[in-house]
Amino acid sequence: MNQKNGQNSLGLNICFEDEANPIDLFRKWFAVAEKSEINDPNALSVATSNKDGIPSVRMVLLKGLSEKGFVFYTNFNSKKGKDLKENPQASMCFHWKSLRRQVRISGKAVQIEDKEADQYYNSRAYESRIGAWASSQSQVMKNRNEFLDKIKAYEKKYPNQKEVPRPSHWSGWRVEPNIIEFWLEIKNRIHERLNYKKNNGKWIREILYP
Repeated sequence: MNQKNGQNSLGLNICFEDEANPIDLFRKWFAVAEKSEINDPNALSVATSNKDGIPSVRMVLLKGLSEKGFVFYTNFNSKKGKDLKENPQASMCFHWKSLRRQVRISGKAVQIEDKEADQYYNSRAYESRIGAWASSQSQVMKNRNEFLDKIKAYEKKYPNQKEVPRPSHWSGWRVEPNIIEFWLEIKNRIHERLNYKKNNGKWIREILYP
């Protein structure tokens, strides 16, 4: 790395470093974001599309990261859950405004193992676990009280806060990336972009025009 000029070997800002594995670079960027973002540095948008190719995007929270990919949790009967069952291809986007940085991820979404889902579910607050039972996510409700009444009913059903089983329809998706792009805002839209593409199991780096 060319520390003297504040650049990496590709001539990009030193923040892009020279990591062969994009997951390692993401971990470093995320650690910086955790210190600078006021709210939810793990917030990201997830784009899906159904079998007809109609897209949909929404914000979720990153709740797991490994060499395998990026994990978020949801009701499998929700809009995104149904989309991913029909078409497992998904895209993610982190945007850290305080850093003027963005990371885009594309890949295939796969359901995580029950053991991993159970572990995360049991770490959640009691009210959140009850909410997973009470919410028919993305479905139409008559009024807000309908939902609140369902919450009360499940609190009565599961009064022991340490023993609330995970609903079978609630689990996590792991997006296994084949493309990860790192973006840095530069004045006058002369942005810097570093793209990683997976080819035969190996990551290839390339820089892109802004």
